[in-house]
Amino acid sequence: MTLYDLILFCLVVAASAHFISIAVLVLRSYARPSPLPTKRPPVTILRPACGIENHIEETLASAFAIDYPEFEIVFCVADPKDPIVPLIERLMAKHPHVPSRLLTGDDRISINPKLNNLVKGWREAKYDWIVMTDSNVLLAPDYIDQLLARWTPGVGLVCSPPVGSQPEGIGAELECAFLNTYQARWQLTADAFGMAFAQGKTLFWRRADLDRAGGIAALASEPAEDAAATKIVHNAGYRVRLVRQPWPQPLGVRPIAEIWKRQLRWARLRRATFAPLYALELASGGFLPLTMAVVLIALGPPTWPGFVALFAAWYAAELLLAKRMGWPISARIVCLFLVRDLALPALWIAGWTGNTFVWRGNAMNMGTDELAAAPAEISLANRALALRIRGARVVRSLRTLGAYSGPAGTSSTRPNPLQRWTWKSGNKPR
Repeated sequence: MTLYDLILFCLVVAASAHFISIAVLVLRSYARPSPLPTKRPPVTILRPACGIENHIEETLASAFAIDYPEFEIVFCVADPKDPIVPLIERLMAKHPHVPSRLLTGDDRISINPKLNNLVKGWREAKYDWIVMTDSNVLLAPDYIDQLLARWTPGVGLVCSPPVGSQPEGIGAELECAFLNTYQARWQLTADAFGMAFAQGKTLFWRRADLDRAGGIAALASEPAEDAAATKIVHNAGYRVRLVRQPWPQPLGVRPIAEIWKRQLRWARLRRATFAPLYALELASGGFLPLTMAVVLIALGPPTWPGFVALFAAWYAAELLLAKRMGWPISARIVCLFLVRDLALPALWIAGWTGNTFVWRGNAMNMGTDELAAAPAEISLANRALALRIRGARVVRSLRTLGAYSGPAGTSSTRPNPLQRWTWKSGNKPR
């Protein structure tokens, strides 16, 4: 086999994977929807919030429009002086018929500020079925029913990947190119083949399942709560499932610098938690196939018209998928698909070359497990819990290497650390 033949073979494999992933989702969109659940247990919705962002009133208000017999909404805010608090209180007053609460206070158990914000909500959740959903997700009236519809035997967690909607300007359209026909496409394709992994935009739990793994504190075992959730569910012998039609995040105006920071944060988190899979990501976009096509044109006969046709079909297929899924499309979206693919190598390399990023004003360092923008007061109990979690990570690493097996006669079952520390919720306006 010549070098030309080898590169051509790799190009065919990459193109096949690309077109198959799109075909699977297009065909799946025509399939009969999952049957609605016959049992509709009461559900607690936890919505962590921090700061004012685009369309935030619309997304927070969407929870009050959910059509479901019995549920409660628990808003979690770390800082009682956060500007989001008056908006939440106004929405709660506007919808008195929907049970809702606002909890404030920061329970520092990890470097993940969203997880810290959720601790108080998990502890005070009224019901045994709990869904954690980001504040910037636009929820549909059948939100809970669609989550329950995916909860089939053997499932331990139901999630929804982020997809962008309502973009305003070229920056937000570029983010749609990343989120929708690239990242959500591969995530939904993995789910179609039974290989789904958790997505932090929506995490739908049965409380007992997470409590058996150590409670919400177990999600601090990784820098990202969705990576920890994936490992917890798989280690328990269950599967993760994704909803077929993800709920959107209205984007509005998005500076390109913010898009880069968000993608870099996600890239470094994926590299820190699933390094072997992250190593393969460079082959998941259009950059390598484009490069291979250029090399083939240089090495072989003048076949450039065929390669031009290939990549016209490549991006036309993405456009078809976006149209079928109801995702935003525009006259320049195809050009932005190309810009995204050309940016992927730089993003991939940047993911390997650092451990720090900033998320909502919090400087996070995965190398040292530090969260820089910490509040002035952190309870001793929370400090102790964070140290126990960090120590547990070290022990797990040593066990993986065969260097530590624990004291003789000890059980491998981890206790729930939340049962051994004094929890402080902060102010809880009702």
